[in-house]
Amino acid sequence: MAAPTPLPKTGAPARAALAAVGIRSLDDLEGVDLDGLLGLHGVGPKAVRVLRAALAERAADA
Repeated sequence: MAAPTPLPKTGAPARAALAAVGIRSLDDLEGVDLDGLLGLHGVGPKAVRVLRAALAERAADA
């Protein structure tokens, strides 16, 4: 089993909010509505853009 792909740097508040809902790697974001993450305290539009870009880059590498 491959090691999980780490989350990109999103800032401590966003990282803590994501971890609180069980998102600790890019793998955990598969099938997640990223816009829905905006409702989490600490996750703003910039963090969602960073996550979306990281997922797109990972898909392009596959």
